[in-house]
Amino acid sequence: MKYLILIPDGAGDEEIAMLGNKTPLQAAKINYMDQLAQRGMVGLVRTIPPGIEPGSDAANLSVMGYDPATYLTGRSPLEAVSMGIEMSDTDVAFRTNLVTLKGAGNYEDLIVDDHSAGEITSEESHILIEYIDGKFGTKLMRFHPGVSYRHAMIIHNGSLGYTLTPPHDILNQRVGDHLPKGEGSEFITKMMKESYELLRSHPVNLERIRKGLNAANSIWIWGQGKRPSLTSFYEKYRVHGTVISAVDLIKGIGICAGLDSVDVEGATGTINTNYKGKTEAAIDEFAKGKDFIYLHLEAPDECSHQGDLEGKIKSLELIDEQVLKPILDYLYSAGEAFKVLILPDHKTPLAIRTHSATPVPYVLYRSAQEAKPDTERCFNEKSGAAGRFFENGFDLAEFFFSE
Repeated sequence: MKYLILIPDGAGDEEIAMLGNKTPLQAAKINYMDQLAQRGMVGLVRTIPPGIEPGSDAANLSVMGYDPATYLTGRSPLEAVSMGIEMSDTDVAFRTNLVTLKGAGNYEDLIVDDHSAGEITSEESHILIEYIDGKFGTKLMRFHPGVSYRHAMIIHNGSLGYTLTPPHDILNQRVGDHLPKGEGSEFITKMMKESYELLRSHPVNLERIRKGLNAANSIWIWGQGKRPSLTSFYEKYRVHGTVISAVDLIKGIGICAGLDSVDVEGATGTINTNYKGKTEAAIDEFAKGKDFIYLHLEAPDECSHQGDLEGKIKSLELIDEQVLKPILDYLYSAGEAFKVLILPDHKTPLAIRTHSATPVPYVLYRSAQEAKPDTERCFNEKSGAAGRFFENGFDLAEFFFSE
């Protein structure tokens, strides 16, 4: 038996007036996802437990079968694991975004314009983060470059007692209303303020401005936590698997769970990612004998954060045509029974440009147990509402692997 979990990150949404009160999933031409829905089962699942922030860390832990209330220790340590950063039991990791702040006057009066600094390239961002590490780094605190705008700060014997806000939650809002809080957090605020003075005139940013791109003119620190300890995925489900993603967070969850992780050249976490490369990597892992692939595509989520409706719909169509179709062709031709589960890890409604904790639609297809085709059944929020509801994402994972 082969298992595929396909995550179009943030694909879930609400009805949009300019789409005739349809959601992007309803408006997109996702023929292969809909075909699986017509011959499988659809429903809704709550991937974010009550009382937990709707972050990708909690959502993907849930989808993989881990209760976030038990296993969630913070976002950044999961990313640090993927980045190969060694962490002791007392180390605390912090996500460090490169962001775009706009406006004039004091730092507090600036506006959070872009949480990704225009989806800055890794080549550019590495120069900036290494520059920041040279200014702020010490024996006890270091900055480590990651992918695009996503980086890490590690503090030895650090504290978890700060209230820090994800920048994608406060787009178009005033910086001063969301600065770090908690005892001892002043040093984080000080670094963020000083980073603005250092970065806004850096040659990398001057060149980006010349090209009409957003400047990565400040660091934004959040998502603190310690390295988690996850139960082995093989012990849970008796399958050997691989995670394929451009995002360190997703790869880190997989690695902590004992899954392999494949790096795909040109995988960016945006709509311009290497769809073919990810698809070929998934097929290659199956061909090598892996039972399970967790294939994550970030593009719908990033389009939502940018308020890009057209891009979100296009990204869903690209995933359907360039990723799902070839993998299905391979699985059918291989002659072995297989299961496919497709769902967003969370909703990222375009109206709010950040994550939502409301349930997401899923489709579950079993090649050996095809349902009678129903053309009214599709992969979207409306069809999902008429199907089976799972209160927890980790319950859906148990159902998927045990059925």
